[in-house]
Amino acid sequence: MKFAVIVFPGSNCDVDMLTAITDCLGEEAEYVRHDETSLAGFDGVLLPGGFSYGDYLRCGAIARFSSIMSEVIRFANEGKPVFGTCNGFQILLEAGLLPGALRRNESLHFVCKTVELVVNNQTPFTSCYQANETIQIPIAHGEGNYYCDEATLKELQENHQIVFTYGNENPNGSIANIAGIINKEGNVLGMMPHPERAVEQLLGSDDGLNFFKSMIKNFRKVTN
Repeated sequence: MKFAVIVFPGSNCDVDMLTAITDCLGEEAEYVRHDETSLAGFDGVLLPGGFSYGDYLRCGAIARFSSIMSEVIRFANEGKPVFGTCNGFQILLEAGLLPGALRRNESLHFVCKTVELVVNNQTPFTSCYQANETIQIPIAHGEGNYYCDEATLKELQENHQIVFTYGNENPNGSIANIAGIINKEGNVLGMMPHPERAVEQLLGSDDGLNFFKSMIKNFRKVTN
């Protein structure tokens, strides 16, 4: 499986993402700049964390209009896997690929620590986890407070689109403890925690490894 790691001005988790794919999983990955216009030859797209365009206006608001995002939207609409973490999640929301919005943390402080996540359901991104499994994944964000209106929340719940929720604490005030969601079609997922920072015990946890293994497993299932 060949992944495109999208690099925006201000991305700072792109190396983490690419290294997780190439060094820990032995798959292919390449950086794709924000001003590129093609994703030809790629099987999956990864939007890393960071501070794209300095987080001006709103986090992800300017990155959403980068040249490459038209391709990312086309890629997603074709049913191919797209994953965004932290700033990548913010960009997916701004692009309309996922519902809702992210506001400033309830504490109004940047939060950087490892949190407990609950894997709520089986998806192409979580099939290597057990149902309701609890995992340890780091977060690092100032605007991770997920919000949506009541109708959207009801829809997310009814369609089983809430993939990850915070476990023993809610670090940012997100509605319904939401940490990550998926689109109705099941091929676009965004989350605030960083699974690419939890792929080796040397980093404190390897609980994020099964996230990427799930993407690869689903790709091989679909293409075989």
